[in-house]
Amino acid sequence: MPAHRAPDTVALLARAAPLFIDPDLWPPNSPDLNPMDYKVWGVMQERVYQTSIHNVDDLKRRLIAAWSGIQQSDNDKAIDQWRIWLRACVKANGRHSEHLL
Repeated sequence: MPAHRAPDTVALLARAAPLFIDPDLWPPNSPDLNPMDYKVWGVMQERVYQTSIHNVDDLKRRLIAAWSGIQQSDNDKAIDQWRIWLRACVKANGRHSEHLL
């Protein structure tokens, strides 16, 4: 069981986050419905690949810098877009929906 679905984690989130959505209501593994996939990784990719990467150590440094540079406001924007992505997914009957945004 993934850590974010562990019963203790779900119970904590249910208590601490009033708008927490129970895992039974989470959509299936769809990148179109995951803020990390549709927003945060894209931001990181833009930052990491601005110029050519020379070696693995260079890539590691850039990944760490990009991750460290993510602000809470970036995460908030991604989460705020979730309902828009969800509506597009419903409109597309669960199929690819990015073109509807």
